[in-house]
Amino acid sequence: MLTKDELPECPVATTVQLIGNKWKLLILRNLMYDRKQRFKDFIKTIPAISKKVLTDNLRSLEEDKLIEREVFAEVPPRVEYSLSPLGRLPNLIRVISFIYIPLNFGGFPYSVSFNGYPYTIYRDSLLLDC
Repeated sequence: MLTKDELPECPVATTVQLIGNKWKLLILRNLMYDRKQRFKDFIKTIPAISKKVLTDNLRSLEEDKLIEREVFAEVPPRVEYSLSPLGRLPNLIRVISFIYIPLNFGGFPYSVSFNGYPYTIYRDSLLLDC
């Protein structure tokens, strides 16, 4: 895990450095919209990802404190992943939205429900100072 001093000052550069690849972006996207997900949910919603790559990326995101892993003492064992408080920071969500929405929904404005609250995202609201 990188320390605060090792991260760039620009929130966009920091987010790109922490996310690092397309799989992490898709994992975070799922958690932004569905709050909690189990391993099998990621496999269903990201069909091109292998189980090994998914496991590696989940561990990396957990190590970077962007997601939390909750293990339930049940038989069979159940594990749920969710965004950590760091992963729910507005700048991180804005950067992910800035990358994801234009590529997948044809641009702005875009209406979304996040953690049960409706939002309309406009391009200008996503701009960050670097």
